Amino acid sequence: MFFKKTPTISTNDLENKIAEKPQIIDVREPHEFRSGHIPGAKNVPLGKVAQYTPSGKTYVVCQSGMRSKQATKVLLKQGYDVVNVRGGMMSWTGVKKGGKN
Repeated sequence: MFFKKTPTISTNDLENKIAEKPQIIDVREPHEFRSGHIPGAKNVPLGKVAQYTPSGKTYVVCQSGMRSKQATKVLLKQGYDVVNVRGGMMSWTGVKKGGKN
């Protein structure tokens, strides 16, 4: 049996793309999202991600990278172009909106 590798990107590589305004979804719960998130990210909690319809390449982030990996797998199975953000917000060193930097 072969396993399909989940596409991933580091937080540093994503930070380098921020000027291009990539589509980012944050799959943490709303209270986590409010405590600080990547500017431009949309909050789509993990429990609701199966109903979400990304438009174009979408980067998926959470706190540590585990929930976003789950969400990425769900959206990949639905045929969307999604990429997991490895390390999540714990590894993010860029600007945060709504929280302390």
